[in-house]
Amino acid sequence: MSQDPRKNAEVGIAPGTRGFLPKLPTPYFGSDDRLAIAEMAEAFGVTHRTLHFYEEKGLLNAARLGPMRVYGEGHIRRMAVINACREIDMPVATIQDLMAALDAAQSQTEADRIFEAALQSRRRELGAQQSNLRRQMQRIAELLETGSSGRTDPAPGQIHLSPIESECLGLMAAGHPAARIAQLMGMDITAALTLESGIIRKFDAQNRFQAVAKAVLAGMIASE
Repeated sequence: MSQDPRKNAEVGIAPGTRGFLPKLPTPYFGSDDRLAIAEMAEAFGVTHRTLHFYEEKGLLNAARLGPMRVYGEGHIRRMAVINACREIDMPVATIQDLMAALDAAQSQTEADRIFEAALQSRRRELGAQQSNLRRQMQRIAELLETGSSGRTDPAPGQIHLSPIESECLGLMAAGHPAARIAQLMGMDITAALTLESGIIRKFDAQNRFQAVAKAVLAGMIASE
């Protein structure tokens, strides 16, 4: 005997899909909704080709009404998850793994936990990318500064520090180690060490203590 799709929706099983899905906002509500491909594409702001691509990758399987693709509530809810993942630039392969795990979920609680874990993992990845970009931007600033001044060893009074370098220098002067600086500035330890090395290089110092001493002598930070 086939199950009532409305009953499935009430317990969290989206019609036309397996397992459970996280509860995300959707552009349509109600188990009676049936969207043609043009309506589905418009609802989520994607192209027909994108929907075809998701089908090719096994992420979304439309129902058929004759030659037409139609999407029910289950497809809409599933697309809401896929679309959310693509909005944070989650790789397609990662989304495939996520949807497979959701298909195998035995409860709504388990599905919510799986989705939250995927989001946390993506946040860590983006955090690492942010640290790398910050480090690269810092290096570009150093190269541009060196190129425009024509010198690699500026006098103490002419040393220019970016706001992020000034913040780091202040924490160095307060005696914080690189690991603590990374935590306070919201970056990874590699980025903090690179930032600190750049400051030391700007002061033509041998180590962090010498750099701080030169900064104090130059009046760039107050002595205790």
